[in-house]
Amino acid sequence: MSRQDRMKVSQKDREEKNPSGIRDILEMLIFALVVFLLFFLIRQFLFVPVSVDGPSMEPSLHHQDRLILNKIEEPERFDIVVFQAPDQSDSQYIKRIIGMPGDTVEYKKGVLFVNDEQIYEPYLEEFKLHYPEWELFVQDFNLQDLTGEIAVPEGTYFVLGDNRSNSKDSREFGFIDADTVQGTANFRFMPFGDFGNVNELENFPNIPDVPQTTMLDLSPPLFGSRTIQLVS
Repeated sequence: MSRQDRMKVSQKDREEKNPSGIRDILEMLIFALVVFLLFFLIRQFLFVPVSVDGPSMEPSLHHQDRLILNKIEEPERFDIVVFQAPDQSDSQYIKRIIGMPGDTVEYKKGVLFVNDEQIYEPYLEEFKLHYPEWELFVQDFNLQDLTGEIAVPEGTYFVLGDNRSNSKDSREFGFIDADTVQGTANFRFMPFGDFGNVNELENFPNIPDVPQTTMLDLSPPLFGSRTIQLVS
């Protein structure tokens, strides 16, 4: 075979190989684009990492805890939620839903009552150990005294910080609109030592023996296994 013939064969081989190489590059680009779009959609519409800023959710959550914000789960009573701060347009708050639409909420002698039923709150036990006179530490209230409403209005929630003595919540700014809730934040991924569902009963080692009828059910599926900077 002459040199000219060999050059023609070599050029033909390159022409045959080039389309395959281009296809490989295009496939890689398409794959990268799909991964990016999936990541964007998940972050934008499903799950978002959030960071706690402040002490108002102690002892359940601490400053700089990292949580997963679940945007697809419908909030339920006692869920921890993230919402647009009603008194600060550039901030977001993280609190616990205490009252759902139609609920009555009252605090008497340091005990929470929802719809006239006494509710035991295990996430407060750590604080109660440090404050024996807890009923004096948390000021009594009811919805009518605070808001003028007997029950939580439709389309709103009544929220409290777990750190009842150091929390700006519905006792101060009133009910929050359900439309402002961006999602539930019941799953912590940092620090790694506290990885998991924030509301698992095993996370509250100081729970005393109490009648089951007064226990707040924190087990799934009520809470389930469910970075924005949050003001707590």
